[in-house]
Amino acid sequence: MNAVFSPAPLAVALLAGLLALGGCDARTSDVRAAAATPTALTVQPWQPAERIAVEDLYLLDQAAFWPGARYLLSSEKQGLYLLDEQGAKLAHLPGRFGALDQRSDAEGLLLASVDIDRQQPMLVALRGADRRWGEPVYLPRASFKVDGLCLSRDAADNQFLFLVGEEGIGEQWLVAQALQPLAEPRLVRRLSLPPASEHCRVDDDAELLYINEENVGLWAYAAGAEDDLIRQPVGLRQPFGDIAEAMAGMAVVPGGVLALDPESGVLHRYARQGKGWRAETPLPLTGLDEPERLGARPVEGGLELLIGGDNGLHRVQLDWAPAAPALVRLLPVLTPLVQTDEVPSLGDAADDPAIWLHPQEPSRSRVLGTDKQGGLLVYDLQGRQLQDLRVGRMNNVDLRAGFELGGQRVDLAVASNRDHNSLHFFAIDRASGELSDLGQAPTALTDIYGLCLFQEPDGAIHAIANDKDGTFVQYRLDGSSGRVQATLARQFKVASQPEGCVADDRNQRLFVGEEDVAVWTLDARAEAPAELQQVIAAGEVVHDDIEGLAFYQGEQRDYLVISSQGNDSYVVLDGQAPYAVRGAFRIGLDAALGIDGVSETDGLEVTSANLGGPWSQGMLVVQDGRKRMPEGRQNYKYLPWSAVAEALGLE
Repeated sequence: MNAVFSPAPLAVALLAGLLALGGCDARTSDVRAAAATPTALTVQPWQPAERIAVEDLYLLDQAAFWPGARYLLSSEKQGLYLLDEQGAKLAHLPGRFGALDQRSDAEGLLLASVDIDRQQPMLVALRGADRRWGEPVYLPRASFKVDGLCLSRDAADNQFLFLVGEEGIGEQWLVAQALQPLAEPRLVRRLSLPPASEHCRVDDDAELLYINEENVGLWAYAAGAEDDLIRQPVGLRQPFGDIAEAMAGMAVVPGGVLALDPESGVLHRYARQGKGWRAETPLPLTGLDEPERLGARPVEGGLELLIGGDNGLHRVQLDWAPAAPALVRLLPVLTPLVQTDEVPSLGDAADDPAIWLHPQEPSRSRVLGTDKQGGLLVYDLQGRQLQDLRVGRMNNVDLRAGFELGGQRVDLAVASNRDHNSLHFFAIDRASGELSDLGQAPTALTDIYGLCLFQEPDGAIHAIANDKDGTFVQYRLDGSSGRVQATLARQFKVASQPEGCVADDRNQRLFVGEEDVAVWTLDARAEAPAELQQVIAAGEVVHDDIEGLAFYQGEQRDYLVISSQGNDSYVVLDGQAPYAVRGAFRIGLDAALGIDGVSETDGLEVTSANLGGPWSQGMLVVQDGRKRMPEGRQNYKYLPWSAVAEALGLE
């Protein structure tokens, strides 16, 4: 019988706590059935042509770079070995090595291991026609003893290395691009892992990091560099799961994962099923003593296994193969060209950007960004912070040029001030780009949130702000007295929480985002009825939360850009009805520039203006909710619009 494990996080925490205290006597009927009358596997001793004291092992699948290559072995005394099917040596790197993992392609292999003498993780490539080891690249010595490690490869062919320490400490490093080791690996983030962990493996296709917790079970984490550190149980110790004693080495196979219980001499099999895993009947490994290391590869009719224990290596043929998961269409991954200095505040602070265009020198244009813990920031096009106005919790910001203030024309920025539920006004000096505070105007909202501006053909500027309860208020702004005054001109409402909004000034349309429901459009003119029309609903293309909205006004086409926060993507629609979907993309890291990818984006902004250089077709600015490589306070990332247009085939 099979059992599917996919408990809620609270239940997971409770189960783990009970296990730490010794557990209880209850057992589910599924687990009892899963343990009933299993069939023992037939194991065959296997020994390489040269006797090797094996510390870790890996069984290669399709070794296109070296036909016939089958086994990777590490030894604490004899080094690293690449062997063929018969166990004959193909390549050897002398030294003393521990845990290992690999990634390969048609050109060669990238191997990671722990150099025991130096107590440092090491990367080395075996590439090229001569099939020689390259120069090893070492990570800095960790502050903890590295007991296990595993490689991962993302959709953009970046390679990462996870380090695992048995005290519950871990790290993730960017180590290679297209299997070429970086001269200087980059720390992506530090990890809090289960204690008593020593083994890990990554399923690249599913973007899952598997880690053992010796006396508790097997856990799965999202492996992406931008993912939250959230775990799910794959298998747990009895009485909560099918593991009798402990959990050690594992191997990833298409659609599932295998793992060893060395204390009871059992092989566990878990097939991925939806958002959980189905535990198959555990299989005894008769004749093996403390099996801890495991390699697997698909073969016709099932799997071939190589298992290492105290009594040597053994090969196993297993007539089991979980159903391969359906292929997921990958979105194009673009990379940032510039990242800003970090915002001053800790935690969830950066939120929404705006782009100011210098009227004479486009290269001196500015990016405004809110720090919703305390202020408004100004950056140049190189991402350097130029101003920090500590004026309160600014949530969203927008700007328009040509506002009449006391008989003069100024460029006006407006932000939603959550400290006072007000509109906060700033003048932008048209020569220097410097911002100055013009004061505030109260609103009728009780919890101001999002904000955008709309400019009529006669130059009149409106501020549209919203409340978390769905209320929108539209104010006409007047600066004829020398101070900015706001007069309520219209009010409307959506059914649930909104935030992002943007106006198409040229066509006098307003777009508003209802976070869990849809993007809506309506006439932006205050005197027009507020009749909402759906642009796109949250679903398969735009994943809730719907966050920032931006509008690209091009010479040939206009586009609406949406932050699809639920799947860390950006969706581009035609800017006019019927608002056809033109595509979506993600933003990944740039290994050469050392800029991390983008996730959890709140606000974004776009311009079609020629800002020079890479920004000749315009620029996209997005808020980054998770600063990585290294970890730090949030910031904003800049991308050339030309990259978006090329990836999605835009005019």
